[in-house]
Amino acid sequence: MLNAGRDFDWAQARAFLVTAEAGSFSGGARTLGLTQPTLSRQVAALEADLGVTLFERIGNALQLTETGLDLLDHVRAMSEGAQRVLLTASGRSNEVAGPVTITATDVVASHILPKALARVRHEAPGVTIDIVATNAIQDLRRREADISIRHVRPTEPELVGRSLGDAQARLYAASSYLDRIGRPATAEELVERADFLHFGFGNLAEIVPELRALGIPVTEASFPLGSDTPAVSWSLMQGGLGVAMMMTEVGENTPGVEPVLPDMKPITFPYWLVTHREVHTSKRIRLVYDLLVEELSRPSKKAGQPAGG
Repeated sequence: MLNAGRDFDWAQARAFLVTAEAGSFSGGARTLGLTQPTLSRQVAALEADLGVTLFERIGNALQLTETGLDLLDHVRAMSEGAQRVLLTASGRSNEVAGPVTITATDVVASHILPKALARVRHEAPGVTIDIVATNAIQDLRRREADISIRHVRPTEPELVGRSLGDAQARLYAASSYLDRIGRPATAEELVERADFLHFGFGNLAEIVPELRALGIPVTEASFPLGSDTPAVSWSLMQGGLGVAMMMTEVGENTPGVEPVLPDMKPITFPYWLVTHREVHTSKRIRLVYDLLVEELSRPSKKAGQPAGG
């Protein structure tokens, strides 16, 4: 509990937040322009005032404790609220203007971003958005983009990232295709009856072992058609040409499509919103980043999740 007679120290809370986002004291210190010992002392002081442990070291990695994870959501909300206060004091959010470039996979750009960007356009009409749809990771350090949606946690010290929780994916097929081949009850039946589409999330040498590890006994011969572009393979699947892997958020909202082997446990993978540390000084990037976090966040993991934004 907070020591009696002491006010909550926002500087300590911000030190905790930035350390969690950076994943290390050194990264947090660079972001705030402090020395690492100074930042470490601020976090230690917050732990002492609250009577809790916020971080623990596992090997060389700094991880949030369960208490740290719980507190992180509250402190982040405070930070976002403070940013909104600053925007209001210096000019309302609809007066923030300028370009922001967002990079995401073609599937996310086509199916996930539109709803989130509708809110951005409503709240910040002066911001112009350029979307770079690519399955390659753009280099934010070279400013190829301002904000990136990735499926891997950023490790570069110049970047900050916010975990959006885990996304899920499963196999889908057009209902018309399953009407034609039947609805397989087992993975073996599925491989015998269906064609699989190379769905662009890696080459076949990577995809085949991953599916086999899930109990689906495919071979490279199971993939007679496909594309390195996931959106193209998804269109081929909708045309009744085979089975494709896709994010459940997309599959569940696509008419005429249904999951194959619906009782099979979906694949899960991480989802990160990443930006340059300039997010702390750029009003327009911070505003778009915060709005995307609110629109795209999924339920987060608890104990054992690595420290991160």
